[in-house]
Amino acid sequence: MKLGNFFFSICLAMLLAFAFTANAQTGIKWSKDGTSYYLASNGEIGSVTLPKNDRKTIVSRQLLSTVPNGLYDIKDFQFSEDGTKVLIYTNSKKVWREETRGDYYVADLSQNKVIKMGADKPASSLMFAKFSPDGTKVAYVSEHNIYVEDLNSKTIKALTTNGTKRIINGTFDWVYEEEFFCRDGFRWSPDGLSIAYWQLDASKTKNFLMINNTDSIYPFTIPVEYPKVGEDPSACRIGVVDIATAKTNWLAIPGDNIQNYIPRMDWIPNSKEVLLQQLNREQNVSKLFVVNTSSGKVDNILTETDKAWIDPVKNWDWVNDGKEFIWTSDKDGWNHLYRISKDGKKQTLLTKGDFDVIEKSLIDEKNGYVYFSASPNNATQKYLYKTKLSGGGKLEMVTSSIFAGTHNYDISPNGLFARHTYQNATVPTISEWMNFSTLNPLTMEGSLTNQLGRVKPPKNKVEFFKVTTEDGIELDGWMKKPDNFDQTKKYPVVFYVYGEPAAQTVTDTYGAGRNFLYAGDMPKDGYIYISIENRGAPAPKGREWRKSIFQNIGTLNIRDQAMAAKKILTWPFVDKDRVAVWGWSGG
Repeated sequence: MKLGNFFFSICLAMLLAFAFTANAQTGIKWSKDGTSYYLASNGEIGSVTLPKNDRKTIVSRQLLSTVPNGLYDIKDFQFSEDGTKVLIYTNSKKVWREETRGDYYVADLSQNKVIKMGADKPASSLMFAKFSPDGTKVAYVSEHNIYVEDLNSKTIKALTTNGTKRIINGTFDWVYEEEFFCRDGFRWSPDGLSIAYWQLDASKTKNFLMINNTDSIYPFTIPVEYPKVGEDPSACRIGVVDIATAKTNWLAIPGDNIQNYIPRMDWIPNSKEVLLQQLNREQNVSKLFVVNTSSGKVDNILTETDKAWIDPVKNWDWVNDGKEFIWTSDKDGWNHLYRISKDGKKQTLLTKGDFDVIEKSLIDEKNGYVYFSASPNNATQKYLYKTKLSGGGKLEMVTSSIFAGTHNYDISPNGLFARHTYQNATVPTISEWMNFSTLNPLTMEGSLTNQLGRVKPPKNKVEFFKVTTEDGIELDGWMKKPDNFDQTKKYPVVFYVYGEPAAQTVTDTYGAGRNFLYAGDMPKDGYIYISIENRGAPAPKGREWRKSIFQNIGTLNIRDQAMAAKKILTWPFVDKDRVAVWGWSGG
């Protein structure tokens, strides 16, 4: 193999690894009433009305062609509250991991024209643009400052002016993005009169020099502000800027703003209050604060502690007209949903039992249910469940048990329709549109049952197994055996390892067992290929499973892998003298 082809094969394998470990389902842009969804294709934006799949053009290719060079590469879009305007994101560029800066245009459907936002700003420099609640303005970040553009007067106002590479307004530094998944750093108030935003001060953070050996015949360094162990992270604070005066009021949140993080913040519906989550530097104390942005009053409504760590909550959903919210916590040993009053005094456990909630799917206040993903009986899979929103209800499985594997649901806001996506280790991702109230497919032709009838099973299937180590720990694993496997023979074995808190490797999803080590086929080449899920991986097996790796990383996970391998090497068809282990990132 030529050296160039070898490196190409390695890079291709790495790209495929990320592609197949990512969630195959992308979010649907539902209409407000939940009877239709929007999509961008062929250089235009249209809607599809369910259940008959009636298609309608909303923003025509002809209208988008009025923009110089045409506006055809639509990365994302959003509608104003009244549906008369569409904010379109294009020409996107990468910031850290994601393409979060680019150009934005507003298509005004009532006037049949397209306007570029931030016309005086550098190309592809706008970030996180969003309509004001009344749809008359658009706010965005450019070069670490926040701006608001009035769509009627066509004026642009700077809401912050001190932004630099080290003073970051409305977005985040590398640490917040990588560790807390924070990117969009500002929120419109419900009344549209102000914006709450993060400001990070990285001026005292030292540079970590990365070496680029590939973009020039001479290597050069790339400085990245990065706090190493023992160094201080960026100082973080939350400001509320008045749209009319551009004056910022800084929230007086208790605690040092360097030794505490603020990974989550948003407005409480129909109020002048924000709810935010604060984590201490060790990330073992989580505090929820309600802050009145008018009076400055700050209330600590909820505090949780953990001997290991606490993850920042993904989001919270408000119910009961903003008087209560749905919170996620593993404080009782399992990841569960709680209904909490705005003052924190009333807390109701909604999902009781020895199982983990993987993610919320729908809050159905009208019928009194919360829908969520879980898999109490098999940590490699995922199914949809529901329980009473009032608490005390039984756990009800929504997904049909005949389809074993991994299920995702994108449910319309009113709970009428859903796109149901299914896959397992032998079935590539397939989707059906369904009437969510009856759980029936909208068409028999598009049903999972019909589509599965056309799926050809692979000749060499992934086998799932369990192995119990000498420590009494039961671990999940998958295995692909060589083609034309003969159990009387012995075969070399290759173990694929990740084994850290960011991802699972043993999941019943399409792509399990795929070879990312080299551009070849391990079973065809005569190898047994195996992956084991050790403790510390984010499998839905409870808090103790996930957090037992605390202060044991590189010790406990390696022991689990080694003890599992020791058992596997006793299998009669394994050649214990020909064993290899590989991994990347944590592996």
